[in-house]
Amino acid sequence: MRKGLVLFFVLLFMNACFGSDELSKHATAFYSDNNFDKTMEMLLQIHPNERSAQDWLILGNLLDEKGDKEQAIFMYQKALGVDSKYYKAYYNMGNIYLEQGKSMMAIDSYNKAVKINQTNPYVYYNLACAYLKRGKTKEAKTALIKAVTIRNDIPEVHYNLAYVYQKLNKPKLAQTYLDNYNKLISNY
Repeated sequence: MRKGLVLFFVLLFMNACFGSDELSKHATAFYSDNNFDKTMEMLLQIHPNERSAQDWLILGNLLDEKGDKEQAIFMYQKALGVDSKYYKAYYNMGNIYLEQGKSMMAIDSYNKAVKINQTNPYVYYNLACAYLKRGKTKEAKTALIKAVTIRNDIPEVHYNLAYVYQKLNKPKLAQTYLDNYNKLISNY
């Protein structure tokens, strides 16, 4: 009982000393250092109405990491409630949906992320993976070409392009991308 009371007063003191922005900065620093317990502790001190989109996203990431996918999605939706242009929330929701085998929901989330940020190759890569799960090879190819155009050094993009071109019965292009993949992984 005494420890709980002391912790309560410490947290109350910290909240009084640090504003939401400071707590958020500390939480982000703890998150960057993989100190997830302290991250959660800091973020929970911020009143929900004062949390930034990034705060909600990090809470979602922590819950996702713990396996609570539904609560993670809820947190990502809260992030979007704060900032509807926060593409990372759509991207992370798409990742959960893809992992759960909900490829149509993943495609929808990734497409929303792409409308906001067209410069992240990983959004296109994961969008292509979701299209492949649906058997939409041509759409996957388009997404992968966009990913490789943005950034040409991601081995998995080349590997999936080789796969896609093989499925589209274009063995020379498939071999080209397979060769690219092999070169990239040999450099790691």
